[in-house]
Amino acid sequence: MDHNFQKDIAGCGLTGLISKKRERVSGSIIAKSLTLMNDRGNGLGAGYAAYGIYPDFADFYAFHIMYDVQSARFSVEEYIKEHFHVEKVEEIPTTPVKEIAINPLLVRYFISPSKGSITGDGNGEDFVVNAIMKINSEIDGAYVFSSGKNMGAFKGVGNPSVIAEFFRLDEYEGHIWTGHTRFPTNTPGWWGGAHPFTLLDWSIVHNGEISSYGINKRYLEMFGYKLALLTDTEVVAYLFDLLIRRHGLDVATACTILAAPFWKDIEDLDADEKEAITALRQTYSSALLNGPFSLLFGHQNGLVGINDRIKLRPLVAATKDDMVYMASEESAIRAICPAPDTVWAPRAGEPVIVELEN
Repeated sequence: MDHNFQKDIAGCGLTGLISKKRERVSGSIIAKSLTLMNDRGNGLGAGYAAYGIYPDFADFYAFHIMYDVQSARFSVEEYIKEHFHVEKVEEIPTTPVKEIAINPLLVRYFISPSKGSITGDGNGEDFVVNAIMKINSEIDGAYVFSSGKNMGAFKGVGNPSVIAEFFRLDEYEGHIWTGHTRFPTNTPGWWGGAHPFTLLDWSIVHNGEISSYGINKRYLEMFGYKLALLTDTEVVAYLFDLLIRRHGLDVATACTILAAPFWKDIEDLDADEKEAITALRQTYSSALLNGPFSLLFGHQNGLVGINDRIKLRPLVAATKDDMVYMASEESAIRAICPAPDTVWAPRAGEPVIVELEN
């Protein structure tokens, strides 16, 4: 009997791990997990985010910047020197690989706002965000693809193993890692469009489609965010920044807003919870994420995994001692943790929230 079998990969693959005790893990581990899901991507994008990799510069924002042309680097560095103290500048170490024939110039800067530059929140974060938006939207050929403290993103056009080798990922150690292999559908495959998407310490890897992108984008623009990276995932990173950093909400509340229960389910809640979630849905209706998605959200204090409200994209979680793993496939977890203590599939819209121990 003939069988016409075609695997339904549902596009894209993601993986992540966190050591709650802040034990640092080699980048080769997350690369091994992501590479197992190579067939979930098509070679048009892969990337990694890591936390705890720059302990010697932990007090400085680590700007990872891609340049398409040398003139863009000149313009950006003039702007940075005018507004920031620069502790160190260097090209990001890479290794030539045959699969990457042409790549942007990749430079990292360890910087802090100069005296007199800080406005708004008083700690410089608003100033740094505005600087990122200015560079990304106003300086052609330059893109800040990572900007947090003691963390960094490494991404480009290629398969997971190629990007890991290119960025020499095995030379880094971090206590939180995320990874993503991309299968772009209605957005272009380019270096800046690869995941993770970041802003300050927030990083997002995402499988699926944000069909509410237009509404989310217009909502974010009301608060001064500039979206210019040609992909729907960008809105997720900025929404987390808006809800948590600027509006002061906790992670669980932010997740409730982004993947809010259906109205019919809210009706079945007890009176107090019904009132609270109704208020959130009404206040943040334009921040709701519609469409099929699973995503991992990394930040300085932990890692979060969440599905859409119907669970149209896969997400599996597991634990082993102080480690927590999340991925699109259980096999990607078992590749680096063969005998986990627990394994489960989070329910639709219910986040897995993991925090670092003090």
